[in-house]
Amino acid sequence: MVLELYMDLLSAPCRAVYIFARKNGIPFEFQFVDLLKGHHHSKEYIEINPLRKLPSLRDGKFVLSESVAILLYLARKYKVPDHWYPQDLQACARVDEYLAWQHTTLRKSCLRALWHKVMLPSFLSEPVAPETLTATLAELERNLKLLQDKFLQDKAFLAGPHISVADLVAVTELMHPVSAGCQVFEGRPKLAAWRQRVEAAVGQDLFQEAHEFILQIKDISPADSSTKRALMPGVRAMLQ
Repeated sequence: MVLELYMDLLSAPCRAVYIFARKNGIPFEFQFVDLLKGHHHSKEYIEINPLRKLPSLRDGKFVLSESVAILLYLARKYKVPDHWYPQDLQACARVDEYLAWQHTTLRKSCLRALWHKVMLPSFLSEPVAPETLTATLAELERNLKLLQDKFLQDKAFLAGPHISVADLVAVTELMHPVSAGCQVFEGRPKLAAWRQRVEAAVGQDLFQEAHEFILQIKDISPADSSTKRALMPGVRAMLQ
């Protein structure tokens, strides 16, 4: 039975899993779950993932949620090159350190930047208070500084001289605020050079393919009233 990945490339974690699987030649069936139509709340999808989140993995009778867990499962099952999730104790610990940090920090601020700048006002026709947007962008700035000064430092990649899943998770998150018009890499030459190295390591064509939709998100059409009603409770909870 072919591995199934339930994804929507609007989601940064889905983009990380998609790029990782494609780059490493892992065969899978892409099962599209449309986040903007609320399909992650459908009865059919909840039977797969009661958490109502993307991505999800189904490997025969085995079902797995949470993008980091999925990335590590794929790395181990398909015995990908060691640099993705190193066996060396300290190199592995550096990857784990970043993955543990990013959930409530960089991921959260990148998600808020996208929704407060674009998705709420443009897609859901919900105004965002100027002070809310200012606070969101200030939070993003703080986390970008930590990403550069604490995690990247003077290394080629976050965990050392080679790309790892930590870099993939980080760069896909950063493309959220980039797509919203934030100058994430401007004035940060270390981060800008790191992004170029990550793109080169995974392949620019694959990187652009994975981000094609999100990079056009500013042109999104407003949702209809029924979609807005269905999505707003989940959006509010996500952005708390």
